[in-house]
Amino acid sequence: MSEFTVWEERMIALGGVCLAAVCAQQLARRGEIQPQEHSDVMIHALLEMNPASTEAVFGDLSALKPALRLLRAQLSGEGAKDVEQTRYVVGMLALERRLVRNNQALEQLGRGLQQINRQQKEFDFEPNLIIENAGKLYMDAISPLGPRIQISGKPEHLKQAAVQFHIRTMLLAGIRCAVLWRQLGGKRRQVIFSRPRMMAAIESLLKRF
Repeated sequence: MSEFTVWEERMIALGGVCLAAVCAQQLARRGEIQPQEHSDVMIHALLEMNPASTEAVFGDLSALKPALRLLRAQLSGEGAKDVEQTRYVVGMLALERRLVRNNQALEQLGRGLQQINRQQKEFDFEPNLIIENAGKLYMDAISPLGPRIQISGKPEHLKQAAVQFHIRTMLLAGIRCAVLWRQLGGKRRQVIFSRPRMMAAIESLLKRF
């Protein structure tokens, strides 16, 4: 039995989508993710094939704290919203819906993730190769689903292949978190009709970490 309520688990998963958006934005603007642990957590979420719990998907839930704060701000309407991050989140949720309706893409993604998981755990591939292969998998399995997520940032970063692969890997991890959110009963309409429950769950989580 999980120590988290169903609403807390949903917010953990949705927090993963938000963290992916934060990471993608940082890469596009700075060419790197700070702190690096946030990237590590998202890659863990992407490659954890048989998690025992929602918490196990991420390994380190404390890394979700900034994403949960972002989600709280977006839901509460307090302060200026980051339209760019919101656009990335909406884009990942839209691609997740297209993905789960496409059995061929799902199978392709599953096979690809299993292969990358073996590369990481059995063959000890370098992290940059894991990121590159995950980025290529995004291009093969997700990009054809459309519409593509338009990433804004500095050209000197966006033109670097390593940054491109890393951004796609973060987006792929975010889509994986969106799948988890749906599996836990998450729905878009909850943002309108269940906002108080979502806010209460976020506040509860922030007090724990």
